[in-house]
Amino acid sequence: MRTNKARDRDFLRAALRLARRGLGNTAPNPAVGCILVKNDVVVGRGWTQPGGRPHAETQALNQAQSFARGATAYVTLEPCAHHGQTPPCAESLVQAGVARVVIAISDPDPRVAGRGVKILKTAGIEVVEEALHDAAWRANLGFFKRVTLGRPAFTLKLATSHDGRIPGPHATGDDKWITSAAARDRGHLLRAQHDAVLFGMGTVRIDNPIYTCRLKGLEDQSPVRVVLDSGLSIGDDANVLRTLNTAPVWIVTRSGADPDRVRALEARGVTIIEVARSAPSNARGVDLNAVAGALAARGLNRVLIETGPALTSSFVRAGLVDDVYWFRAAQVLGGEGVAPFDDFAREKLALAPQAVLQAGPDRLEIYTVEN
Repeated sequence: MRTNKARDRDFLRAALRLARRGLGNTAPNPAVGCILVKNDVVVGRGWTQPGGRPHAETQALNQAQSFARGATAYVTLEPCAHHGQTPPCAESLVQAGVARVVIAISDPDPRVAGRGVKILKTAGIEVVEEALHDAAWRANLGFFKRVTLGRPAFTLKLATSHDGRIPGPHATGDDKWITSAAARDRGHLLRAQHDAVLFGMGTVRIDNPIYTCRLKGLEDQSPVRVVLDSGLSIGDDANVLRTLNTAPVWIVTRSGADPDRVRALEARGVTIIEVARSAPSNARGVDLNAVAGALAARGLNRVLIETGPALTSSFVRAGLVDDVYWFRAAQVLGGEGVAPFDDFAREKLALAPQAVLQAGPDRLEIYTVEN
């Protein structure tokens, strides 16, 4: 027979699976899952809806109705305690008459940070705290990093040959596609699960990508497209600018950018973000830590990096990469390919394996980065 602790963890893991449904479309809110259980029967389920509302607890309580009274609520994050567009979820749980609340992890947001638990305990509700801390931290890593460190979580996506190479800059047409259609579909799913996809001007010049999610049924979950363009050199015919009606484009550039060019791009609907130059002060690029801070200040929790070797290496060297999704094809490129990052970045990239999945004939290796 399962112990109460094992039972609680099982329901919290189920709630975490619900929470992951919201990844990429709840920012600036976290992606939360909630399950209401009464007499070992699930009477309500919910997860954070697109745009961050309704919250998971509201969804679950609306589904459970009167069955919520006397139930146990399994929530992946401490219920909110502040009044916003909706009443605090902690108060909603009290009013619904739940008997017990099991919380995977506390909320570091200063507007909550123990206040949600206090509301529940004051009402006489039994509360179990920090019941699945590590798994819940990983599930909402971007939210926690944004709140505690002032930066989003960055996921690096790589697509290489079996020997870890990518096509050189002169590859054209089908030569650029070394992974299968199934792997590329998984890449599109990654975009849908992130708030933004980030790339540099080298990628724009060589590949001229669109960088939307083109999976059937998920087209409306395309991420914000963030272009690092220190000199505002992007051409007016770039595909990302021609598809502004599909997904937003933010261009991050050096402070003191040409005001006429800024106005022209803003008139098209582009958001321009000016940040500090990279050190030394006469460098051409932008400070990546300043980029991270600027994106967090605009509410982004999860950013997918899909770019070329130079910018990839810069993010690795800056210690900003948190996870790596490495698609590895069966073919070998050898000397015809180039490395996806420079030797210094390779040495710095300490990968901890998490999973290996099949993506058609290709392999998807998932790592966390030990910064």
